[in-house]
Amino acid sequence: MKKIISLALALVMLLGMVGVLASCGDDAIIVHTNAFFAPFEYYDGDVIKGVDVEIMNLVGEKLGKEIKFENVEFSAIIDNVKAGEVCDAGAAGITITDERKEKVDFSIPYYTSVQYVIFKDGTVETKTVDGVDYIVWEALAGKTIGVQTDTTGWIYTDGEINATEDNDYGYAGVLYDTDTELKNFDTAQLAADGIIANNNDVVIIDELPAQYIVSKNSALKCLPLYYSGETDAEDAPVEEQYAICVTKGNTELLDAINAVLTDLMKKDDAGKTEIEKMVMRHMGLGE
Repeated sequence: MKKIISLALALVMLLGMVGVLASCGDDAIIVHTNAFFAPFEYYDGDVIKGVDVEIMNLVGEKLGKEIKFENVEFSAIIDNVKAGEVCDAGAAGITITDERKEKVDFSIPYYTSVQYVIFKDGTVETKTVDGVDYIVWEALAGKTIGVQTDTTGWIYTDGEINATEDNDYGYAGVLYDTDTELKNFDTAQLAADGIIANNNDVVIIDELPAQYIVSKNSALKCLPLYYSGETDAEDAPVEEQYAICVTKGNTELLDAINAVLTDLMKKDDAGKTEIEKMVMRHMGLGE
C-alpha cells in the first residue's frame, strides 16, 4: 500500500512539473517598458497601453505568440534586453544611440522626436523665427533642469552641462561652467511635478510626453529645444529616433518587428501613417 501511495505521489509531482515546464515555454514574448511615457506607454488602471503596446501586439499576432509587457525602471531596459534572461525586447520610446547599439539590436526607426522644454510661462526666454516658437540651450543657463534618468533628455543635458573638450565628450557643452544644475527623477511626470513644487525650473523630455504632461496641467507650457546656429535661420531642433530593441542574435523577433513597422509606416491617401494615427488616438485626439 505504501508503495502504491508513493507511486501515486510521484505521478502527481511529475504531472505538476510538466505543467510548470509547459508554462515556461517560449510561447510568450516578454517586453520591458517604462509605463510613464505617454502616448507610447502608460497605465490605464492596471493595464499598460500605448503605441508601443499596439505595435508589439501586432508582432505577437504575426509570430503566433503572446506579448507580455512588464514595467521596469527605464535605466534597466537596455541591460535587461542585452542579458536576454528576463525579457526578449524593450519598447519604451527608446532612442537609438551608438552606445546602446553595442548592447542590443535595434529595429528600423519608427518615430522621430524632438526634445522639448517644460516650464512655467514667463520663466524662460523664448525665440520666434518664421512663426516657430522655441527655446535654445543658452536660455537654460543657471537653471535647475529636471530629467528622467537615462533618457535622451538626460544624456543631452548631462553633455551640455558637463562636457569639456579635454575629456571623453570631445566637445564643450553649451551650459558648461554656467551654474546650471541637473536633477534626476524616476519619471518625466515626477520631474514636471518638481516645477510646480519649485524643486526645479524646467524639464527636458521628448515632445509627445511633454505635450501630454502639459495638457494635464494649465500652469505649465512646453516648447521645442534647439541648438543655436550661426544665425537664427540656422538654429536646429534637438532630434532623435525611436526604435524597438531585442537581444542580439534574435533575428526572428527582429525581422517580425521590422515587417510590422514597415507596414505601419506606409502612408494612406491622406498622407498619414498608421503609427501617426496610433499616436493621435493615445493622445486623446482621435485620428
